[in-house]
Amino acid sequence: MSRRRLVGIVVPLLLPLIPVVAHAETVGDSSRYVNPFVGTQDGGPDFGHGGGAGMTFPGAVAPFGMMQWSPDTVRTAGGGYKYEDNRIYGFSMTHISGPGCTGAQDFPVLPISGIIGRSPAVDGAGYLQTFDHANEQANPGYYRVTTDSGVQTELTTSTRAGVARFTFPQSKPGTLLLDVTGSVNGVDDAEITIDGNTVSGWALTGGFCGARTRYRVYFHATFDRPITASGIWKDDVIKPGTTTTRGAAPTRRTNSGDIASNGLGTGAFLQFDSAQPVQMRTGLSYVSIDGACRNLAAEIGAKDFDTVRVDARDAWRRRLDQVQVNGGDQDRLRTFYSALYHVFLQPYIFDDVDGRYTGFDGQTHQVRPAAPGQPAHHYYATFSGWDIYRSEAQLLAWLAPDVASDIAQSMYDNAHVLGDVWDRWSHQNTITGVMNGDPYHSVVATAYAFGANDFDAEGALDSMVAGAERVGEKAGYTERPANDEYQRLGWVPGQVSDTLEYNIADFGISQLAQRLGNRAVSDKFLRSAHGWQHLYNPLTGWLQPRSAEGFFALLYDPSGTDGYVEGNGAQYHWMTFQDVRGLFDLMGGRAKAAGRLDTFFTQLNAGPHAPFAYLGNEPTLQTPWLYAWAGLPGRTQDVVRRARTELFGPTPNGLVGNDDLGTMSAWYVWASLGIYPVIPGRAELFVHSPAFTRAEIRRSSGEQFTISAPELDDAAPYIQSLQVNGENTTKAWLPESFALSGGRLDFTMGAQPGLEFGTAEADAPPSFGVPR
Repeated sequence: MSRRRLVGIVVPLLLPLIPVVAHAETVGDSSRYVNPFVGTQDGGPDFGHGGGAGMTFPGAVAPFGMMQWSPDTVRTAGGGYKYEDNRIYGFSMTHISGPGCTGAQDFPVLPISGIIGRSPAVDGAGYLQTFDHANEQANPGYYRVTTDSGVQTELTTSTRAGVARFTFPQSKPGTLLLDVTGSVNGVDDAEITIDGNTVSGWALTGGFCGARTRYRVYFHATFDRPITASGIWKDDVIKPGTTTTRGAAPTRRTNSGDIASNGLGTGAFLQFDSAQPVQMRTGLSYVSIDGACRNLAAEIGAKDFDTVRVDARDAWRRRLDQVQVNGGDQDRLRTFYSALYHVFLQPYIFDDVDGRYTGFDGQTHQVRPAAPGQPAHHYYATFSGWDIYRSEAQLLAWLAPDVASDIAQSMYDNAHVLGDVWDRWSHQNTITGVMNGDPYHSVVATAYAFGANDFDAEGALDSMVAGAERVGEKAGYTERPANDEYQRLGWVPGQVSDTLEYNIADFGISQLAQRLGNRAVSDKFLRSAHGWQHLYNPLTGWLQPRSAEGFFALLYDPSGTDGYVEGNGAQYHWMTFQDVRGLFDLMGGRAKAAGRLDTFFTQLNAGPHAPFAYLGNEPTLQTPWLYAWAGLPGRTQDVVRRARTELFGPTPNGLVGNDDLGTMSAWYVWASLGIYPVIPGRAELFVHSPAFTRAEIRRSSGEQFTISAPELDDAAPYIQSLQVNGENTTKAWLPESFALSGGRLDFTMGAQPGLEFGTAEADAPPSFGVPR
């Protein structure tokens, strides 16, 4: 699939039909359709928000796995791997899937053929391994590559540990280089120790998106073949036989995006007889080296590579088979299951097998005990809040409410130990403060709305209120910049995006309070969730930046980016999802709003400098479903079908923007199933044409869903009518009870949008106005 530049695409009332079904298949084992390389190559233009690729990684990982063992290329990428590059500098054990900034990539291991010459810190470029994609393979839980030097590397993982198998050319000894200072953003301190046939160490690192906070990560590795020679390098000095050393290294990247050889670094080299493959069994921990050792013993033990690989594939099969779709061609199935795979990568389990974890306060804590007969709870880490509250959090809460409950508890635990300080984008057990808004409140409220309520919701609500009402800094962090003005005025001066993000966060607090029976808190935050109304300029018909004195600029260009984050005025205008009816009324009614939406969707991925949709980035993800409030759900179906086809694919360039820890992938999963959760903090599902004739969904809590559209094909892409659990409905949305209880959707499809489906004003979805 070639790079797509989506410009000048006009949206007529009825678009040309896009093929829906060709050579339909029965899925069976859904894991065989996953392509972990999806998103590793540029699939769209770089609009300056992390590039035009998904920034995913192709390596071995278990569902929600702490150990994410994957190759890292010389060219920088958020996930560590740039498909366009053919140079590997190591196979590191920690990654982030889909961010626009680099982070993690701790403890890269590089196998080479031959003995070490000069220090890798000085001559790192001399040890880089080139490869061809023809000699590379990836499946869920498994990765393999044979480099041009003839060394084959295979990787597989459990949740907290992994096994690497290295096969060397027999003409020379095989050597492993393990760079303890190799984290992508450098390390402040590190240590590595060789003890017989084991190697262990730790690194103090961090720096995601320039954050000053640091985390400490540990590993413990054993080998099934004798180490015939070993030693340590530190900076430009090689010390054979040395067993322990400490060191540090600054950032490893140059301005060009390539790895830097700056003469600094610390690591170990291990030499082996190349007559037989070498298996490296490794455990990770964020608590201690002993924790890494226990994780390895509990999850891997004496298992060989192939056994661990089968276990990993089985774990993925069980997770992916929660959603079984039929009636799509190979490409559509591959795109769908590759997206679902990426949904289940992060957040990831952060506690050790004994339930211990390091919290945001740097102290060791214990995961709460599970109820008798229930699975163990886990502490989760790495939350891209600004992204995941729009699609990913909802999908996890729907499919895996046990996981989403633990995520909500983890977010609350993080805030609680810091004195009720809520982050926006957390990496490992550290605050980064990346992006804007206050999104964790929406994530927690959404989890509860979807029935993921096995967490301390009362404690979380109290903490959320404290965080949202705080003015200024606490624990070295400001949760809501300009919160004094936001609370005094109702808006953030000069900032539309900040105002709208705080509004959505406040709506989440209001919804959780309402569900917990706290009417006073619910009403207070529902009022503040309407601060966007202060930004509507009736002279222009747009939400605009407004000064503290109450003035709008005399001239306004909706394609301008001042006052917006990764978007513009035309894109943020629609982000009042808690009260779309209120926005439409200010705009002059449903017909005028629909006309503006038609213009907006003239382009689907226009970037931040054009007044059209930007569906390769987060702020406009929900906008296709706003037609439901205008009584025109057929136009939603048009836009969603176009986006599924034009912006997603089953190949490495199958994403046009950063996946952002599963956000874009979750959007595609929802879009393909024919349902979408538009309102953050709520569990209503909006309906549109599915991509498959049938889907069977099973929640981890046991509820089951069937979505059936047997007539769906090229000639019948539009919804004519819908039955919900056997009862006819004319509404293009489903009440919250459906997402919670399970049930069946039966679509009748046709060549034109149904004239009575979702068109009456009485069929409009709910809007939540200012309480009286």
